[in-house]
Amino acid sequence: MKKLSIIGILSVILLMSSCFGTSEKPAPGAAAPPPPSLAITTLTPETVTIYNEFSTTLEGKQNVEIWPKVSGFVQKVFVEEGQKIKKGQLLFKLETQTLNQDANAAKASVNVAQVEVDKLKPLVDKNIISPVQLETAKAQLAQAQANYQSVTSNIGYSRITSPVDGYIGEIPFKVGALVSSNMAKSLTTVSDISEVRAYFSLNEKELLKLKESMPKSDNNLMDLDNAPKVNLIMINGEEYSEPGKIAMINTIINSTTGSVTARADFDNKNNLLSSGSTGKVKLPIVYDNAFEIPQIATVDLQGKKLVYALKDDNTVTTIPLKIVANTQQGFLVQNGIDPGTKIVIEGVSKLKDGMTIDPVNK
Repeated sequence: MKKLSIIGILSVILLMSSCFGTSEKPAPGAAAPPPPSLAITTLTPETVTIYNEFSTTLEGKQNVEIWPKVSGFVQKVFVEEGQKIKKGQLLFKLETQTLNQDANAAKASVNVAQVEVDKLKPLVDKNIISPVQLETAKAQLAQAQANYQSVTSNIGYSRITSPVDGYIGEIPFKVGALVSSNMAKSLTTVSDISEVRAYFSLNEKELLKLKESMPKSDNNLMDLDNAPKVNLIMINGEEYSEPGKIAMINTIINSTTGSVTARADFDNKNNLLSSGSTGKVKLPIVYDNAFEIPQIATVDLQGKKLVYALKDDNTVTTIPLKIVANTQQGFLVQNGIDPGTKIVIEGVSKLKDGMTIDPVNK
């Protein structure tokens, strides 16, 4: 009976074991999974040019406002809006009837004064009158002549000519309009657009980068004569065919805006560009001994960009990036990385420091 009881107990234990099962442990000496095969690239320093774009407004080489020097009615307009003109070309003629009357009166005063001088001169020669009277008469003659010259000059000012070559702008005052030298709006504007000037602004960081990349003169100032060419993106999105040059960079920072003004000049022989147009100046900034890091090779950690560098034992370690500029493919780095460093360029989101990989060169 006791033997039967023992056999029964063992049977129950075996039955329970078969119902609930037992966990199996991996066999001792089983092979670990192979390290992942990931693409890597070797970093080589190079000279990289980054193009920054700045909004700009174009102005002609000269924009000369035409103002009347005398008051009068517009008698005739000799040009049309948009017309190309030459320096010295007649633009407007003002009515001069009143000025002519003033000139006649001034001329008569000159004649009267001249008669008085002629009358007193022989009397002085004969010591009949004091020389002081003659000198007084001569002074009155000089004053009359000056008045006459002033009036005749004003008559000349009624003929308004262009001081420069260029194109005529808007003409708000038509024939019959009364104009004067103290009116609020000019007669017109003559714009010389044989060369256009593109003005744009740089903030402090952009100015610093530009200074660092610009060629230097003997006294360590920016050498604009040897500066790289710049391009102009027109309002239609197309690039202007003629490259321009940086003509001016104001290095005094505006305390209100925190920016400086710069200017690039472009030849406009084909008259394609217009004064007042807008666009973008495409400014090259050159970085020497720089590394371009692909964006797919970076990971973000607490607001910083990192890459995984490959060590000699095929393990990886993170390196923080000191980014100096963004590129179309990723980021530009100049410091903190040694030439020949190998970085992982795929699957970086699944990596950890010290992890072993099977590197594949690309």
